[in-house]
Amino acid sequence: MLAENSHHVQSGQLDREIHLPSTAKHELVTFISTQLPLWRDHPDRPQKQGETALTEHLCDHLNSAVYFSETWSHVQFRSETGDETHAGRKIDLTVKPRAASLIIEGRRHSQFDPLFPIECKRLPTPKGKNRDEREYVITKSGTTGGMQRFKFGHHGAAHDFVAMIAFVQEDSFQHWHSKLNGWICDLVKAPNSEWKSDEVLHVVDESEEFAVCSLASKLQRSGKLEVCEMQHLWVQMNDLN
Repeated sequence: MLAENSHHVQSGQLDREIHLPSTAKHELVTFISTQLPLWRDHPDRPQKQGETALTEHLCDHLNSAVYFSETWSHVQFRSETGDETHAGRKIDLTVKPRAASLIIEGRRHSQFDPLFPIECKRLPTPKGKNRDEREYVITKSGTTGGMQRFKFGHHGAAHDFVAMIAFVQEDSFQHWHSKLNGWICDLVKAPNSEWKSDEVLHVVDESEEFAVCSLASKLQRSGKLEVCEMQHLWVQMNDLN
């Protein structure tokens, strides 16, 4: 009988509040970095090559990882979530609180508020009609370039901290570091360019053992948008080499 059910529904219940240090976002990025090789090498991971499938399965793995984590059990990952500023635009991967409100640097994030957005790209860009090999950085037409979206506020305009994950399916980290920075430098030289030379990527850490590389950059944004800090995580996809 329903009347005998001892559980009570509490309307408007507030989540518990957890105060995190200002370094929390960096520490979470580090956690994601440690999980990338575990996800890639998982024996049950479907051997998919497409960006959407790779992102979806990475999201699945990260949710399992945080569930069993003593440190990050209060966060969750979501794929294809809506952008807060631009209706209709989708974010590849988003980090949100779970069963708690997280307070970082005085800002409160509920379960409905992303901590930060993550863009995912394949390196190299798949060949195809209207595809641009520079897609990690920019596209000649449209606004589908990864860094481009964040720089010009098409994605993540409400954030000054964002991340990108690259599924490296060919060539080395050194190759792509040089290639991407070359593309950025070419953009800087273009007439009336809004790109700056200090927006190039810098290597933070690289693990040959686990085939993961961490990089960082800062994007200068126009108008009222603040400078955006970008964290880049690259994982070598050994099943395709």
